[in-house]
Amino acid sequence: MHQHKAIGIDLAKRVFQVCIVDTRNQKVHVNKALKRREVLDFLRQQPPCRVFMEACGGSHYWARQIKALGHAVGLISPQFVTPFRKGHKTDANDALAIVEAGLRPDMRFVPTKAIEQQDIQSLQRIRDRCIKQRTRLSRQMHGLLQEYGIICGRRQKSLTQAVWRAVEDAENELTMLMRQLLTEQMEELEQLNNRLLNLDQQVEQVSRAFAPCRQLMAIEGIGMVSATQLYSALGDGRAFQNGRQASAYIGLTPKQYSSGGARPRCEALGALGNYPLNARLYEGGTPPFVSWAINKMPEVGGYVI
Repeated sequence: MHQHKAIGIDLAKRVFQVCIVDTRNQKVHVNKALKRREVLDFLRQQPPCRVFMEACGGSHYWARQIKALGHAVGLISPQFVTPFRKGHKTDANDALAIVEAGLRPDMRFVPTKAIEQQDIQSLQRIRDRCIKQRTRLSRQMHGLLQEYGIICGRRQKSLTQAVWRAVEDAENELTMLMRQLLTEQMEELEQLNNRLLNLDQQVEQVSRAFAPCRQLMAIEGIGMVSATQLYSALGDGRAFQNGRQASAYIGLTPKQYSSGGARPRCEALGALGNYPLNARLYEGGTPPFVSWAINKMPEVGGYVI
C-alpha cells in the first residue's frame, strides 16, 4: 500500500473527476476528468493506495470495484466534504476536497455495502413505496366518497365494504362514471395488496437466508422487517467499534449541544440517518405498541416489528 499517495474521485454518471495528491510533498499530481469507461483502467495503472469518494448514488458499486483492484476505499458523507472545498463548486475543487477530507485523522467513513445488503435495501424501498401508494389511494377514496355524502371507518376493511355498498346502491348520488372510477380504484387497491403480500414473503425469505438477520430476530421485539433493515444498514457490524457508533450511524442518538465547558445539553433525535429504520424502531419501542403486542401474543410476551 502506497502510504504517501491518495486519490479522490468525484463521482458522476458519465464524466468523473480524479485527483491524485502526494501527501509527503503536499502536491497535486493529477486533477483531470475521465470518462466512465476509463476510470477502472486508470486506477489499474496506479499502485495500491487510498481512494476516497463521497457516499452517493453508485458509490458502493464503485467501492467494490476499486477494492477488487487492491486499493483501500473510504466513503465519506457529503456533509463532511463541503467544509474542505475551496473556491467555487467545480469538479476539480470537489475532487481535491474529497482527498483533504479523507486524510483527516478523525474522519468517519461510511461502510461499504455488500451486494446482498443493497438487494435488501432495494426490497425495503420498493415495499415502502407500495405502502405509501396504498395509503394515498385509500385516503383519496375516503375524500371522494365524502364528497357524495358517504363516510366510512379508517380501516381498509371498512373502506372496502363502504365502496362496494355505494357502488351497488342505486339510490345514492353516484353516477355511472363515478361508480366505474371507484371500481377501478378498488382493483388498483387489490393489486397493491397482492404486491405487498409478495414483497412480505420475499422479506421473510431474506430474513431466514442470512445469519445476521436470524441473530437479530432472536432479540425480543425485532421482527423480519426490522432485522433486514438493520442488516442492510449495518452489515455484520464490524465497521463499528461499539454500539453507540452504530446507533449514531443510523440516527438513534440525540443531538448534543455544549459550549464553554458547560454541561452538555442533549436535544431530540435529529433528522439524519436512516429515517425508515428509525421510525420502525421507535414505533416498536413505544409503550402503547408494547402493551398491544403483549396482549396480542401473551404466549410470546413480546412484539414483532
